[in-house]
Formats: sequence, structure tokens, C-alpha cells
Amino acid sequence: MDTSTSTENAESKQFRVKAGLFLAAVSGASAVFGFGATVIAAKKRDPKYFGKGFMPSRELPETGAILAMKALGWGTLYAFTGCGVLFYAIWKLSGAHSFAEFRSKMGEALPRIPKNDPAQGRTEFSGMNDLLQYLQDQKGQKDNK
Repeated sequence: MDTSTSTENAESKQFRVKAGLFLAAVSGASAVFGFGATVIAAKKRDPKYFGKGFMPSRELPETGAILAMKALGWGTLYAFTGCGVLFYAIWKLSGAHSFAEFRSKMGEALPRIPKNDPAQGRTEFSGMNDLLQYLQDQKGQKDNK
């Protein structure tokens, strides 16, 4: 085996790991930020009942945190079960016995995406305005035809 090929494979794997960690970090940070912003907005909207949500009382037998955890648990269960049933049904309806067979059957059933090789038109833009101007020009050319 060529050492340059193994080095490229190792670099590619390392890049994928770094990219995955970056995406996980960004997703986690955005989730924490979104949750925090929602909690702050709820506290500003009604501070009296927000404070009551942390302590069980006669009016509210369960705290808001317990209700939120229950809702998260049930929502997760429904999401995983629903998606699992849907994906399993698609798998069984396709009649495939392996992933390779499923992939080939779905490739035949779904429409083909044409390759853009070599690229037709521009692929690099200096900014959003440049992209929008290009799209507007392309639409104008199609309308004139």
C-alpha cells in the first residue's frame, strides 16, 4: 500500500472527525442558547407563575421542570417510534433484503439528479448581491426566450 494514500486517508478521517465535532459543538451551543432565550422570555412574560413552576404547590401539583422532562421524554419516544415505523415500512415495501439492494431499488425509483460536470454557468460569487443579480439575469434570459 502506498504511504501517500494511507496518509491521505488518515488526514481525511481526521478532517471528518474535526468537522463532526465542530458541527456538534455549534448545534449544542445553539440549542443551549435557544433554550436559555426561551426560559428568559417566559420569565419576563410572567414572573409570578415562572417562580411557581420551580416549587410544587396546591395549584400546580408538578413543577415546570418535571412537566418539561415528561414532555421531552414522550416527544422523543414518539419521534423515534414514528420515524422508525416509517423507515421500516419503506424498507419492507421496497422488498429489499440488504442495504445494497435497497439502495439500488431506491436509485431506480427516485428521479436522477443530472450531473453538472463541467459546470454550466457561474459557480463563484463575491457576495449575496452578486448571486441575486446573477439569478435575476438568468431569469430574464429565460423569460426572453
